[in-house]
Amino acid sequence: MFTGIIETLGKVTSLEAKGGNLDITIESSLTPELKIDQSVAHNGVCLTVVSLTDTTYTVTAIAETLNKTNLDTLRTNDLVNLERAMILGSRLDGHIVQGHVDQTGECTSVKEDNGSWIFSFTYDDATGNPTIEKGSITIDGTSLTVVNSGKNTFEVAIIPYTYEHTRFNTYKPGTIVNLEFDVIGKYVAKLMAK
Repeated sequence: MFTGIIETLGKVTSLEAKGGNLDITIESSLTPELKIDQSVAHNGVCLTVVSLTDTTYTVTAIAETLNKTNLDTLRTNDLVNLERAMILGSRLDGHIVQGHVDQTGECTSVKEDNGSWIFSFTYDDATGNPTIEKGSITIDGTSLTVVNSGKNTFEVAIIPYTYEHTRFNTYKPGTIVNLEFDVIGKYVAKLMAK
């Protein structure tokens, strides 16, 4: 489990296809604190550390993960949002995030708004994933509040700190992002559909 509060950015140093899987090696300031078998969210995708060096660590994404996330678009030197699993008994600053991406979405616009930014996204609503006005959404692992929720669109407002310390400063129209919809909202929607 995660909170959606990004700890730092990591840099992709290598990508190695192994059958249908992809080994992703990341350089990060978190590396000295990691251990093999630990879960780390990468752009909101929970992956297990499989090997370590002094400055890098490697995780493996399986074909199912690559098909449902934006990890298959990663290139060497790309930045990724990183968050380690939450510690029970700690303050929950974001919202409950599983690290299980529901689907991808696409950035459709970025507007500066008097010192902050408004990002618009679209997604395939045929999957039944709901956005709720003032509800939670996770974009590339970042816990955010939905504004202007529509049938297959929504917007989020980004403060300067989030813009500077996450991948949001690289987004432009056409950027594909990972979306994890609010877990409580998903269960309520499923119960209401019955």
